[in-house]
Amino acid sequence: MKEELNKVIIGETEAVNELLESLENQFQCMLKSDAVSMELCTKKIQECNRKIAEFEVKRREITKGEPMRKVIEQINDNEIDNNFRKMKKLLQAAIQQKDTNDLLIKQGLAFTNRMMNILNPDRKAKTYNAYGKIQR
Repeated sequence: MKEELNKVIIGETEAVNELLESLENQFQCMLKSDAVSMELCTKKIQECNRKIAEFEVKRREITKGEPMRKVIEQINDNEIDNNFRKMKKLLQAAIQQKDTNDLLIKQGLAFTNRMMNILNPDRKAKTYNAYGKIQR
């Protein structure tokens, strides 16, 4: 069980590292405003997510649904503990990169919508509600 769990954790770490690289590529594509490459990055990210999910299922089968910290304490192996810590650090880095990418995408969409409203304004008569705000 110990060796099998270690192999799964190492495989999951490699998959998370690949996901992090894909997210960084997506970030670079957003900075360059390259929509074609962004689509390829999205497919690569989905593929990485699928790999991570497969490793997660294998790991849960081995641990029988027990929390990983509890399993690592029971096994009492430094190599598994170190590999698990590396994976957790990579996961945190991937989450942070994903949040950064999401924020950049939202900012880009907000800017695009503002520009579209400036170029093609609403031609209807404006009406105001009881609070003095424009109704749409």
